[in-house]
Amino acid sequence: MRRSVATTALLLSLAVGGALAWWDRTPTTEVMPTIPDLRMKDPQPARVRAAVERGLRWLRETQDPRSGGWIQDIGYKRGDSYVRTTTQKPHVGVSGLCLMAFLAGGHLPERGRHGAVVEKGVDYVLRSVDPNLGFITGHDTRMYSHAFATLLLAEIYGMTHRADVKEKLQLAIDLIVKSQNKLGSWRYRPYSDKADMSITVCQIMALRAARNGGIRVPKRTIDRAYEYVERSAYKNPSRSNFGGFKYKIEPNSRTSFALTAAGIATLNHAGVYDSDLIRAGIEYLKSTMPRFNRLHARHYYYFYGHYYASQVFFLCSDHETTKHLWDWYWPRIAEDLLSHQLPNGSWANRTGPGPAFSTAVACVILQIPNQYLPIFHR
Repeated sequence: MRRSVATTALLLSLAVGGALAWWDRTPTTEVMPTIPDLRMKDPQPARVRAAVERGLRWLRETQDPRSGGWIQDIGYKRGDSYVRTTTQKPHVGVSGLCLMAFLAGGHLPERGRHGAVVEKGVDYVLRSVDPNLGFITGHDTRMYSHAFATLLLAEIYGMTHRADVKEKLQLAIDLIVKSQNKLGSWRYRPYSDKADMSITVCQIMALRAARNGGIRVPKRTIDRAYEYVERSAYKNPSRSNFGGFKYKIEPNSRTSFALTAAGIATLNHAGVYDSDLIRAGIEYLKSTMPRFNRLHARHYYYFYGHYYASQVFFLCSDHETTKHLWDWYWPRIAEDLLSHQLPNGSWANRTGPGPAFSTAVACVILQIPNQYLPIFHR
């Protein structure tokens, strides 16, 4: 098994330097490796591989030949519903996730069976970057989409060091940094003074991935986001919501499986993998996951909840106190996803942007053990 020098340095810095110490090190200029680490058990490797290949084939076949993106409904979540503002247009955020699904299988621009798909999709995302603001948007998509697209560019840059990607990526990262508000968080639009957990996590993932690849990211930005998330945890052991993370920093703000997964993932991507908050949060996830899966199957909540939960269980499993977590989580989520895949290779999305979103997320989750994506390296 091989690890990059940068990954080894990260692990050592966490071991001796404490929370967020990794952020102090000099950004790497090394091209991140795409060698899989297959230490994790895969209960049904043949079934999983076949399901992923069907999913990627469906994504390839549904890529918009004109734009290079994926056509979906654009809108926003309101309560348990999805309000459509524009129907059936290229969705830059969903397209970022679709491309991440290909990268998670080792497919790079013009490399791998689906390399041409990735090349065309990356070109679409690059064209969507506002050259003045750095905002990655199309048809009025929001900061969620900006973060997913920025993460995609960060992973592409970390693997290829393309100069054209670096230029647009730095603009996108600068927007995230400048848009952080006084609470230490973000909201649906750039420069909003409001904040919530679901927006914070995807911005931090984009920042972490960019920093891994050598892009300038101020440590203070991460520190402030970490403090925001830490304040969002329910810390009273006598309450039923103990271990959960809030939607907003307000008394009695709601919590859920998805929000808690997002909160812990934010801490992980800020460089913290084991703490009292994380251990309590993981217990909350384990206790609420069965009901969450029953209530929200094929819903937007299900896919974004497990997008973050899968990262939490995988990344935290590399530590002594939580090393068996992936063995608990992986068979459950793999079987659940495989059982809901449609004959055409896609996953349905009954509430949300559409099936490209759900199929992309499912394929990313099922390929996390490969560790082709630098953002999922331990």
